[in-house]
Amino acid sequence: MKSRLIAFLLWTSSLLPLSVGRALGRGLGRGAWRVGGTPRRVTERNIGLAFPELSAAEQEKLARQSLEATGELAVEMGFVWNRPWHQVRAHILEIVGEEAVREALAEGQGVMMLGPHLGNWEIVGLHIAELGESVALYEPPHMQQLDNMVRTARQRSGSILVPTDARGLARLVKSLKKGGIAGILPDQVPPVEESGENSLFMGVPTFTMTLASKLLSKSGARAFFGFAERIPGGFRLHYLPADEGIYSGDMQLSLKALNDGVEKCVRMAPAQYQWEYKRFRVRPRGPVDYYAPDWRPESS
Repeated sequence: MKSRLIAFLLWTSSLLPLSVGRALGRGLGRGAWRVGGTPRRVTERNIGLAFPELSAAEQEKLARQSLEATGELAVEMGFVWNRPWHQVRAHILEIVGEEAVREALAEGQGVMMLGPHLGNWEIVGLHIAELGESVALYEPPHMQQLDNMVRTARQRSGSILVPTDARGLARLVKSLKKGGIAGILPDQVPPVEESGENSLFMGVPTFTMTLASKLLSKSGARAFFGFAERIPGGFRLHYLPADEGIYSGDMQLSLKALNDGVEKCVRMAPAQYQWEYKRFRVRPRGPVDYYAPDWRPESS
């Protein structure tokens, strides 16, 4: 029943003009701010950790804007997933850095596109399939009834989804070695300790995935960061080459370059990052839990 309701809401929101959907989403974000609860609490704590140089008033303003941007994302997802790709593509109003990606592909190099949870990351996944053969890792949603809709949406511009298992990873590496494109979300907290290491992100120790660094080492691909910034009328796509340190055999140096690249993207559109996600976790669990109800800055 819940999955049917979500599917219905996504279909309904896809009927709205993008500007109307975004306005509705901002209203939902303002409502979430007034209600409070976990999304607001986590957002405020993350922004306090990431931007200690801001005043309390500036941090509060950014937190409010972030929840509004999350509301925009939620409502525009129906538009992005359910409209024909050519209609969504028409709302990409500007692309910055595309030539560097095309040059790498023209030279026969694979490209790893690292898309943080910033702006509308679904747009990046759809657009890179226009640039070359695109393979992306895919973990089915918990609600199985939504699986077909998500698969269809993400593959309709030409991308191929592969499972997050050994077979899927082998397919992804093969594609990269052949000069294709692989899409990876670099800022998810890995599920198990063996999948990551602690590294600084926005100046805070953060459990960071090692998968991207390992795949780059195996495939010899070039790494770029990509995100779709929300702008009036549509999106501005940004493609930024990763720092050379990401190719280092020293995992800590590689992870530093990975997190520095995500930070560079975030600082370009800080309100559009998914700050309600508990990003600042460490493993094994450290002496500080930033998301504990009674945590205060002075306790860190």
